[in-house]
Amino acid sequence: MPSTLTYPGVYVEEIPSGVRTIAGVATSIAAFIGLAPRGPVDRATTITSFADFERVFGGIVYEYPLTYAVRDFFENGGSIAIIVRTFKDGGTAKRASIKRGDFQISAASPGTWGNNLRVRADQDGITDAIATELGVPKASLYNLAIRDTKTGVTEVYNLVTKEDTLRRVDRVLAKSALVKLDSTADKIPNPLHKSPPDDAKLWTDDDYSSKVADPDKSAESASFWATGAGDTNNRTGLYALDRADLFNLLILAPDVRGDDVPIAVLSPALNYCVKRRALMIVDPRHDWAKPQDVIDHLGDLGLAGDRARNAAIYFPRVLEADPAKGGTISPFGPAGLVAGIMARTDTQRGVWKAPAGVDAALGGALGLEVPLNDGENGQLNPIGVNCLRTFPITGNVVWGARTMRGADLLGDEYKYVPVRRLALFLEESLYRGLQWVVFEPNDEPLWSQIRLNVGAFMNNLFRQGAFQGGSPRDAYFVHCDKTTTTQNDINLGIVNIIVGFAPLKPAEFVVLKIQQIAGQIQT
Repeated sequence: MPSTLTYPGVYVEEIPSGVRTIAGVATSIAAFIGLAPRGPVDRATTITSFADFERVFGGIVYEYPLTYAVRDFFENGGSIAIIVRTFKDGGTAKRASIKRGDFQISAASPGTWGNNLRVRADQDGITDAIATELGVPKASLYNLAIRDTKTGVTEVYNLVTKEDTLRRVDRVLAKSALVKLDSTADKIPNPLHKSPPDDAKLWTDDDYSSKVADPDKSAESASFWATGAGDTNNRTGLYALDRADLFNLLILAPDVRGDDVPIAVLSPALNYCVKRRALMIVDPRHDWAKPQDVIDHLGDLGLAGDRARNAAIYFPRVLEADPAKGGTISPFGPAGLVAGIMARTDTQRGVWKAPAGVDAALGGALGLEVPLNDGENGQLNPIGVNCLRTFPITGNVVWGARTMRGADLLGDEYKYVPVRRLALFLEESLYRGLQWVVFEPNDEPLWSQIRLNVGAFMNNLFRQGAFQGGSPRDAYFVHCDKTTTTQNDINLGIVNIIVGFAPLKPAEFVVLKIQQIAGQIQT
């Protein structure tokens, strides 16, 4: 009620409704971790297209499997990816640098890509009037241009200065994607470059632009995964994702072509997925040449126990055209394709729909490294290995939807990928949507608000077809009252919320029974 009633009359008060809408989180943000030719190191960078990946990380390069996995993700329906470029300094690796007198700048990130950089500094078009207007000496002003001669990307920064203004060179170059300033800000490129007689010589002649000095000092990354999954304290490798707010799918790319992610890395990666409520998509090993190899060595991966609910493995590898080798057909890990199919299925049908079946076509796949028949499929499916199959008309498709806890022998309640992903979606959405409950008075008014808001969220999903049942009563329940939260819980500052749901499970086996009708027999 109003704080003070002082005069006779009508007082107006707005009463909170208690409605706090719970929004569902994204379900198909894929995190990719591995070596790339260029780009920020150990930083979770969000991209929304393969064009973004090309611009920031350099596009497809033969030596780096990560680049192909990202391409496959976007080609198959992915829309948001988080890229973590790993880099292991082998002891001599340095960023490519360009020096002009006392002025020195280096490539923004390590790798030999920086050897393609050239820099030009001049005073073309700078007049006394411009210097007076900016309030700096004309001698301190210059134009700076940086060019990646391999990609043609050029950055131009006009009217930069060594003086302490908004145009001071270190402040301007802070937004550069190509270089960073090494020397102090009170230096200028000396001498400045000459004006070229024609543009053709601008980025080829050393009189008109400067090239990298000592290109042999820059090097590519050494093997990263060989030393582990990363450092938790410095947030490198896998743990660079600590800086990412949300991701749902995790794909680890091997360091080099023809290699695998070390088994020692898979286990901590799965533990991290459990912590972040994400699903790890596991590629088959390179030496799995037939189904029996999978059966014999699946346990060697060490992905077991309840945590295996957060992992799914797909076999075999897929055959695709390699643009880095003139379209040569080569085998690639399927994790990127499968992540894209999951994203596409989420958009079209929802996270509760299995990302498998005749609609789950492997875009870009020209074949499978190991063609499977029904009998071989029947050996792998019962142990929780999802098969990729080739069928007439439909082509190459995902033909399995089990987690690595999906072996028939285990009888796990989270044997199916869509059931597990739906549970993770509910957990993350409710975790974020109920933050407002913390420190609220722990009694029936709070409990009723919780039931109202969680119930509204669950009912919306029921109407979208996320649960079994013909009515909300059959599909889900939300309990939060004195039966779930006792007086002792209240004294301890605890409120207990129990949410149940009836998941939809995929129809793995379709049994068609045909009976012959004998006709009417007169008796």
